Amino acid sequence: MAALVNEAAERGLMLHRSLAELYEGLRDFHVACDNDGRVVGLAGLRVMWANLAEVYALVVGEAARGKGVGKQLVQACAGEAGTLGVQRLFALTYEKAFFEKCDFAVVDRMMLPLKVWSECVRCPKHDACDEIAMIRTLENVPDIAPAVDPDRVDGGYTVPVTIRNGRRNIE
Repeated sequence: MAALVNEAAERGLMLHRSLAELYEGLRDFHVACDNDGRVVGLAGLRVMWANLAEVYALVVGEAARGKGVGKQLVQACAGEAGTLGVQRLFALTYEKAFFEKCDFAVVDRMMLPLKVWSECVRCPKHDACDEIAMIRTLENVPDIAPAVDPDRVDGGYTVPVTIRNGRRNIE
């Protein structure tokens, strides 16, 4: 996994990821292997909010490109997002045409929540980002995100909370 990710990072296509980062996020990843058990592709799914998750670190090795592996990895991420009840997927990418084939559409990056940009400080292109923001809505998944409270100055989300048996419960 690390070899694929960091080879793509060397080409400026994504951020480098240390072994520690990969192990910490291991449960995020869907992995494609060849018949000999070698990793030929991977994609991570990072849940950002109740109705938003990121498809990240998508990479397919040279020998497996053009065989549908990337699309299968994106579909696996979409399937997991649907199972979790996450309605929207986003990706920050240079591969616009590929993600369009996976039913993503270009959006203004400023429409994404600030939390999305938490990794950007590590990027050498931080001050001149040229990635394309793309979103896909999973039509068969209802939007379960808490409503935005227009009265809050920061425009933040509100989550109704009740107290039951001395414990806070999110409704």
